[in-house]
This record gives sequence, structure tokens and C-alpha cells, in this order.
Amino acid sequence: MLLPILLALAAPQTAGKPALTPLTQVSGGPRPAEQLALRFDAADLAIEVLPATKRLRGVATLRFTAKAPLERLLIDLDKNLPVSAVSIDGVALQSAAWSNPDGRLVIMPPAPIPAGRSMSVRIAYGGTPHVGINPPWADGVVWSKTKDGRTWFATTAEGYGCDLFWPCLDFPTAEPAQVDLHITVPAGLKAPANGVLLGVDRHADGRTTWNWRAKRPNTYAVALNVGPYEELAATYKSRFGNTIPMVYWHLPGGRAKAEKLFAEFAPTLDFFESVIGPYPFADEKVGVVETPYKGMEHQTINAYGNAYAKTPEGFDDLFHHELAHEWFANQMTAANWDDYWLHEGFATYMQPLYGEWREGRARYAAMMDRQRLRIDNRAPLVRGKLLTEEEVYEPAKGGAGQDIYFKASWMLHTLRWLIGDAAFFDATRRVVYGRPDPKPGDFQPRYATTADFEAAVHAVTGKDHRWFFDVYLRQAALPELVTSFQADEGLEMTWKVASGKPFPMPIEIEIDGKRRRVEMATGSDLVPMPSAARVVIDPDARVLKRSKQIEEFRAWQARQ
Repeated sequence: MLLPILLALAAPQTAGKPALTPLTQVSGGPRPAEQLALRFDAADLAIEVLPATKRLRGVATLRFTAKAPLERLLIDLDKNLPVSAVSIDGVALQSAAWSNPDGRLVIMPPAPIPAGRSMSVRIAYGGTPHVGINPPWADGVVWSKTKDGRTWFATTAEGYGCDLFWPCLDFPTAEPAQVDLHITVPAGLKAPANGVLLGVDRHADGRTTWNWRAKRPNTYAVALNVGPYEELAATYKSRFGNTIPMVYWHLPGGRAKAEKLFAEFAPTLDFFESVIGPYPFADEKVGVVETPYKGMEHQTINAYGNAYAKTPEGFDDLFHHELAHEWFANQMTAANWDDYWLHEGFATYMQPLYGEWREGRARYAAMMDRQRLRIDNRAPLVRGKLLTEEEVYEPAKGGAGQDIYFKASWMLHTLRWLIGDAAFFDATRRVVYGRPDPKPGDFQPRYATTADFEAAVHAVTGKDHRWFFDVYLRQAALPELVTSFQADEGLEMTWKVASGKPFPMPIEIEIDGKRRRVEMATGSDLVPMPSAARVVIDPDARVLKRSKQIEEFRAWQARQ
């Protein structure tokens, strides 16, 4: 998801309607055993978008394999999209065999399902989908109009989940192996979506059906986009030797601005491929679509609604952030929302890295400095339990909120300095691709956890950095470096951490213009120097630590 500083477009008057059940508002977290016992093999979704009535009509054919015996199927679906028919392996069920009182469709098959059996479940459904209150943060569908009054429609579902508009298993590790989308729209409109375009069917009444196929999409990254789009397309020649289609679907009337954004696609791809590794969905496309809300990392069809904003860095940070998620959310998906920082922390750190790649250390430092002012330290980034998306994203629910972006980014900045560039990027590739030497075609989308990243760091450094991750990820308060001059001895420095755990973080200091690295192996050290020496601690701001001056600035800022 995009950075929370961005402001959403004004919400339509129907925002928040129809209301959602508490269950539908939950994505991830503890799940029923019946859902965990299903392997999601494929989804075939035929969805018609009906702008005149602001409704959706769909038929979902879902293929599952039972990993354990089952007496019922539990499939997540917003009850505002009532089911009209269900069949299993072509056998129609009586209406008494299914119910959906609270947002979880319960289907009773004619007979118990044994372990190892594969099945096809066909669900016909339709209704009025929930309109997002403040998409993409409080998400749902968005019904909008272009300047000339034509339909402009989009979905966003990261917070509440895929069940807002299609029947699915709404938790991170329930990605289908394949999703086919057949999106039917009124005459004159297009429907760009995930994956590869298989073809467009044209109906006698002018409607069209857009047929797409995507492999292993993140469930919340499946997206519908409808509008009178124009297209910019080109082919990117990768440094790995392969070629990748690039497409930008934009609204009419904005071609000049669209061309400038499209010109950023190739250099941004080259940056990611050079510092992280191969674009994960090269056999599908790099796709971006202009949307009536700010943005979202929809796999191979990233949503863009930044109005072509300018930045002092000279690149569109929203486009860049969402593209980063193709690696950090779509290729590597957090197995538990508790590990959400793996998505947002890495994606946020990529913008200053790109600034450095383009312009050097000064730009990087300036961008990191802006991020530093936004760290809250109200809750740990990782709590060590199965959580819902909102329990991580919402401070009111105990979550770390924007710290999963900015504190996590600064933690990565500090780790990079601690272990060095080679080890840092090696560990990053391992957690993204599951291997240190990815090449196009030799890796698949994967799930990852905080523990996986810690293991990758251990593998490339040969050292246990649990002390580092415990302090930065598993406690809210930042470590504090306490300093004092000891008469005739020098400067004493001691790390103070809220948990009281060891924190042997090295620190660089400058003494009368000369720099040295103090290892702090025991968490404390005494540096001999005359009391009149001029000392600067951490002169390049490499280490994330408590800053009283930033705390005072933020308190003053809050009072204004």
C-alpha cells in the first residue's frame, strides 16, 4: 500500500455503503481449520460491471484440493453479494445447502470430502459492492466519472480483503495458483487487469469481455479497473537478457503527462533489477492503470492516482513505491500480516535507494532525513502472533501504523551500514526469491516471514543478529545512546534499551575531524579523548536511535 501521508480523493456520497459485517472487515488473522485444509488451485472469475445500477454480477469457479477430510466448505464473500446458485463438480446444490449470514459462505457438500480430493466449486453471485470510505485505506469499490462523464471504476481490497468482490480465502497464504478473469463492461470501456490478456470478446450489444490470466496473484492484488482508457506500450530489454511488455492505461486528455510518467518505467525497472533482481512477472507484464484513488500494488496492474505530482527528487514516488511492491508484496508475500513490514518497509526504503542510485549520497541522506521525522515508536513492528491486516495497520487496534513504512525503512538503512552492502542485498535477494542468484524463470512467488529474513542475514554474515531485530522490531522504544565525559578518561557511551537486552551496536564518531568506528561489543565503551575535543556522534546518521530533538520537534509540530 502507498505511504499514508498521501491524501485520498474526495469520497463519493455513497461511501461506506452498503455496510460490511465485522467478519468481512477482517483480512488474515486466525482462520477456521476448514479453510486451512484447502489448497487453492485456481479461480476462474466471470464478472460483469454494471455502472447504471452500480452492481456487480459474477460467476466464480474455484478449484480446491482438500489437504484433510472436510464436511463443509468455508469461503469468504461479502454478504452484500448474495449467492444465487452453487454447484460442486457440476452437481447443483439445493439452496438449503449454503448460507452466508455474516460474510463467510458455508457450503455443505452432498457427502464428506476426503483428503486428497480435488473439486470444482461454482458460485453464482451478485449485488451492490461496498463503496470504499477512503480508498485504499478504508477500501472497497470506487464508482467515478471521467471529465466527460464516462464511467471510471476500480476496486481496492488490501485492508478488508478479496471477499469484497469475489469469493476467496481471505488470508495471505491462500494465493490461488492461477486466476482467470473475464470482465464484461459496457460499450466504449476497457478493463485492464492482472496478468496476460488472452483476448477480448465483442458482444452484439456493444459490450466487451476482457479475458486475463495471472499466475499466483496475491489475493488482495486481484483487481478490476474499468474506464475509457488509452494505452501507452513498449518493450523493456532487461539486463538479464529477457524482454518485458510495459503498458500504461491512462485517461483520455492526459497523454502528455502520461508519456512523462511512462518514460519512468524503464529506468525504474533497471534500478530494481540491478539492486534487487529480475522483475518477477516478466512473462506477463509491467502494468499500471490510472485509478480514481491514490494507488495500490495490484500484481502486474498497479493502481496509480497521483495526478502526476512533482517531487524534488525528479521521479514519481507513488509510482515507484507501488512498483517496488512487485518484489516486496507480490513476489515475496508476508505469510502473516504481523510481518507486514516486509512489504512496506522494503518498498519505502526503495525510494531513497533510488535517489542514491540516480543522484548520490546527498539525495539519499535528504530522503532518509524526511522519513526519520515520521517515526512514532508507539507499538512494536512485530508482535509474534497471527494478526489481521487492520491489527497491524491501525494504531487504534494496537498496530504500528506508519512505522511499518518509516521505522522499518530506517531499520533497513541501519542494517545495511552494519553488515555492508554486499551482505544486505544478498540477504534481500534470498528473502525475495528464496535463492541468492535469481534468473528469469528460475523462481516462483513465495511466502516469507521476519524469521526468514533474519535467517537470510545470518546465512550471509555468519553472525546471529537476533539482538538487532529484537530491539528494532519487537519493542516500540528506540535504543538510546547515553553519553558522558569522564574526567581525564574520555567519552563514555552506553546503549540503553527498554527491554534491557544486549545491544552491541557499533557507532561511528568524529573527534576533532577524524573519524573512527567504536564497536560497542558489550553495549558500552570508553573512548579516550581530551575533554576539550570536538565530538560528533554518528555524523552520517547511520544508526536508528532515540533523538530528543526530534521528539521535541514532533511535540511542537503536534501543537501547531
